[in-house]
Amino acid sequence: MGSDSQAKADQPQSDLHNPNSDLWDLTRAHYALNLDRNNSRINAQVKWFKKHPRYVDRVVKRASRYYHYILHETIKRGMPAELALLPIVESAYDPFAYSHGRAAGAWQFIPSTGKYFGLKKTWWYDGRRDIVASTDAALTYLQQLHKRFDDWELALAAYNAGGGTVSLAMKKNRRKGKPTDFWSLKLPAETTAYVPKLLAVAKVFRDPQQHGITLQPLKNEPYFKEIATGSQIDLAQAADLAGIDTQELYLLNPGFNRWATDPAGPHRLLIPVDKAAQFETKLAALPAEQRVKWTRHKIKSGESLIGIAKKYRTTVEVVRTANNITGNNIRAGKTLVVPTASQHASAYVMSQAERLNRKQEQIARRTNRQKIKHTVKNGESFWTISRKHKVGVRQLASWNNMAPGDPLMVGKTLVIWKTPKATGRIASQGVIRKVGYTVRSGDSLSRIANRFNVSVNNIVAWNGLERNNILKPGQRLTLHVDVTQAN
Repeated sequence: MGSDSQAKADQPQSDLHNPNSDLWDLTRAHYALNLDRNNSRINAQVKWFKKHPRYVDRVVKRASRYYHYILHETIKRGMPAELALLPIVESAYDPFAYSHGRAAGAWQFIPSTGKYFGLKKTWWYDGRRDIVASTDAALTYLQQLHKRFDDWELALAAYNAGGGTVSLAMKKNRRKGKPTDFWSLKLPAETTAYVPKLLAVAKVFRDPQQHGITLQPLKNEPYFKEIATGSQIDLAQAADLAGIDTQELYLLNPGFNRWATDPAGPHRLLIPVDKAAQFETKLAALPAEQRVKWTRHKIKSGESLIGIAKKYRTTVEVVRTANNITGNNIRAGKTLVVPTASQHASAYVMSQAERLNRKQEQIARRTNRQKIKHTVKNGESFWTISRKHKVGVRQLASWNNMAPGDPLMVGKTLVIWKTPKATGRIASQGVIRKVGYTVRSGDSLSRIANRFNVSVNNIVAWNGLERNNILKPGQRLTLHVDVTQAN
């Protein structure tokens, strides 16, 4: 790619829908932020990217599914095109990325902010990972922050740290007679690096050759098409209709946690453009009642709706709705119809259950611990169970793909990894991501290891530390974790 950035900036807007143009050229043509500021924080981030061309390659490859959509949505709103690069900073364009603060998805929404912006979260579905829904929410949020601060750098800082944090920092500066631009504010360490990192990404992508980077060209063509399904559909069946594997379907539709779409919606799927016509034709020929497999279950004495739902990997509400049941009373001898997966669980490679299975296998390989199971009893909590088994609360929750504040249902089975012991199990491949972590006050190697379910030895090795090193607040660590389990 050429280095004449001004020529690219003058590129006509008619190229917006020109399939022969390149998405990186289109991005540069719609840049609007100040990328020429001579600032040590920006320069340090640029230097990092120059030293890590393989990281850039991985990010661009991952972004290739989503970037056309996100860039065009950004430009459509008249926003700086640099904002389409923000998921690189947030998640490395990984829809399964998460942070220690339980932020999820490419745009890294925490649960409360996701809920505020209408990102639905159910047993079946998490809108924070939905590419279409989360992009709409993120861009709307950024527009609101820009309206509040009338400055994109401050809006970006607020996206990371919260509007209140930025407003408070500005207020303190005003009292001292200091400027209130981003560069003059005292903000959390993560936020201090956050805006420079985005500007550095944009600067490197503006002229990659100058920085020793080669960007994989991305055609200005949609990668996927959004298709209405009208009802719940088994994801393995949907993949067969489209002629793609289930992993590709999950990567395009990472919001779906289970073996099927949410029965309450959204009733849509993102399908690769070249497979969309085939999918629509076959879907139209498939009656709604055949889009999920129905199993007839004869109720046995002592069975409950909770137990039946658990057996078929669904929810009580789904069983109730399918059988027009109100309440929890069922009668032995009667027959229920239950929607079930059409294929073996392993076919749904990125479902929450399969991600949890991979996590358990990885723990067995990585920590060499022995797995035990604990059935939750009345009155028990994560805290009481963790004390009984002498493990951390965060660790216990993480092992079971839960958060410490989640309620525990009586009868639920928890997995606990205790005494070091060779298990002899063979681990399957998980979704491992490199996560940057900023040390907080009170942190220790063991506390961080428990939080992320990794070993102290690994943290030491990954970061070139000594076991007796004292961690300092603000210090940056690199961790390698399975990120597909986060809530």
